[in-house]
Amino acid sequence: MKSLTQRVFELAPPGGLFDETAIANLFPGRSQGARNALVHRAVESGEVLRLRPGFYCLAEPFRKTRAHPFIVAAVLHAPSHVSLESALRHHGLIPEAVREVASVTVARSRRYVTPLGAFSFRRVPASKPRAGVRAVEVAPGAWAFVAGPLRAIADLVYLRSEVSWERDGLGFLVESMRVERDDLDRISWRGFGEIRRGIRNGRVGAYLDGLREEFGR
Repeated sequence: MKSLTQRVFELAPPGGLFDETAIANLFPGRSQGARNALVHRAVESGEVLRLRPGFYCLAEPFRKTRAHPFIVAAVLHAPSHVSLESALRHHGLIPEAVREVASVTVARSRRYVTPLGAFSFRRVPASKPRAGVRAVEVAPGAWAFVAGPLRAIADLVYLRSEVSWERDGLGFLVESMRVERDDLDRISWRGFGEIRRGIRNGRVGAYLDGLREEFGR
């Protein structure tokens, strides 16, 4: 009988990521206990990484493709989308590398520290969770939902309860977040209304309105 690592390697899931459903499909004749034993041996040998209960990744020597952090985030906690500093960095708006992949969810907040890095999920209630978010191909054949710049800003302002347009204005982005004004002037305002209506928060709405007025949009 082929080992779990061999079977998953042949299956070639994107980034070597797989879950208990994939294991059950690969070993349909095995009991749950037998499948758990296969996983335990693979993890103990270092061939498989446990990211959270029921979710795994092949160790680097056994992957056919890279485990992109945004894909890992997408499957660790759903529904969610990459946002906040991670999205701003992805769009080239902030200079610093982001150590932790930051996502937003309408479910409860969570944080995972895994062998592939740290992943945080912050709750932002929204009637339209995908407003200002689009699917991005982050690796060949691998897609993740990523907030556009405007949605990432809205998510940030929502979570930074001390931030308001009246008190902080553009300084929050330019001074605190180190976003260049010229870069802000070039961001797309498509979906502005949907984002504003989707996050029903007066402080966020006022900040977005102030930002739009600042750039004459």
